[in-house]
Amino acid sequence: QVQLVESGGGLVQPGGSLRLSCEASGSIFAIYMMGWYRQAPGKQRELVAEITSEGRTTYADSVKGRFTISRDSSENTVYLQMNSLIPEDTAVYYCEAEGRAYYGDSGVGDFGAWGQGTQVTVSS
Repeated sequence: QVQLVESGGGLVQPGGSLRLSCEASGSIFAIYMMGWYRQAPGKQRELVAEITSEGRTTYADSVKGRFTISRDSSENTVYLQMNSLIPEDTAVYYCEAEGRAYYGDSGVGDFGAWGQGTQVTVSS
């Protein structure tokens, strides 16, 4: 089993910054991709940013130039530095990871895991 635990959400004023963290733990063989999604009230969950094990990054157009995703592979941790926050960034932010895990006698197999979510509120 693979678990993801997020931290770092909160209330911030427009123009402010927050840094989200997500640590993966469990029977991990390898993590190929880690990313952040968000879901605002009444809207679908959307990709914010993701990073591969090789360090390739993808960003939603709405956050390019403001958010930066990074990864500490040795700690199985992904970060999202969010600057110049605007009210439209208000949402629950979810961490996601994909890779391979140990499944006991079954050996190694694919996994996909989600964190529990952390609330980010941008308001004055």
